[in-house]
Amino acid sequence: MRPDQLLYPAPEGLFCPIGGFYVDPVRPVERALVTHGHSDHARAGHGRVLATRQTLDIMRIRYGDGFAGSEQAVGFGEELTINSVRVQFHPAGHVLGSAQIAVEKDGLRIVVSGDYKRRPDPTCAAYVPVACDVFITEATFGLPVFHHPDPMDETEKLLASLRQFPERTHLIGAYALGKAQRVIRLLRDAGYSKPIYIHGALETLCGYYAGQGIVLGELLPATIESRDQSIFKGAVVVGPPSAFSDRWARRFYDPLPAFASGWMMVRQRAKQLGVELPLVISDHCDWPELTETISELKPGEVWVTHGREEALVRWCELQGIPAKPLHLIGYEDEGD
Repeated sequence: MRPDQLLYPAPEGLFCPIGGFYVDPVRPVERALVTHGHSDHARAGHGRVLATRQTLDIMRIRYGDGFAGSEQAVGFGEELTINSVRVQFHPAGHVLGSAQIAVEKDGLRIVVSGDYKRRPDPTCAAYVPVACDVFITEATFGLPVFHHPDPMDETEKLLASLRQFPERTHLIGAYALGKAQRVIRLLRDAGYSKPIYIHGALETLCGYYAGQGIVLGELLPATIESRDQSIFKGAVVVGPPSAFSDRWARRFYDPLPAFASGWMMVRQRAKQLGVELPLVISDHCDWPELTETISELKPGEVWVTHGREEALVRWCELQGIPAKPLHLIGYEDEGD
């Protein structure tokens, strides 16, 4: 069997014709296998959804009870058979509940990594390498220029700024699912024990993480109208990036805008966003991690999805590994 007989890119997303299912489809389909809860991978409106329990819970939080016609939870390592195709979910290390999906038929195994990272992160299950014939990898930061620093070093930059500017409110832009909780946990692991104030858009997801045993410490609502504004002097406030461009952010005392993202390596992007304290904290692999993962797995073939596809394809070819870009449309960088 050729790999493209088992899985190939269709307008709706990666399609397995033998199994009759799609992986992370960008349009409503009858049967969807979903790698994780970010909105560019997990869409509402599918007939049936198969995902980890945590991803299904997150989809319900984000889209409501009617996000799909029906749902089925699968555990890491559990094997299912869908129309003679074997399917297994394995940890991806991206956000809580995130998974790689192994699709296997007649001895041919394709692993769809979804989004993944190799750095330690106590807010989600760690990435597990899965041997395969074809590895489908993202390439969000698939250029040799991207070498992400240690996240704890970036956290120390934030703590140093808090010491240097003890009167200013540090506003940290962080995506609501995964990044916000990781930044909060990094601060806790670095010894920051004061209350952290969070935007209302983060409350439900942070509560869910805490309910899953992820220790985030004391979190308080960042509601100015009902509070003495002076309590935010020297405080840390975490919210979605979109909230920092509206009037809500300007109400804080002498706000110092920060943004936690792998894209903060690009100085021009930080400048355009008005970020005073860029924090290079990514939930995706950087270039060395991407290439080291492929070298470790030794797949017979690599398919590259959303991101900087051509550079990684070229690197694979130089290593003697057949590779091709999939040019999938509809995947952004919500979890960067």
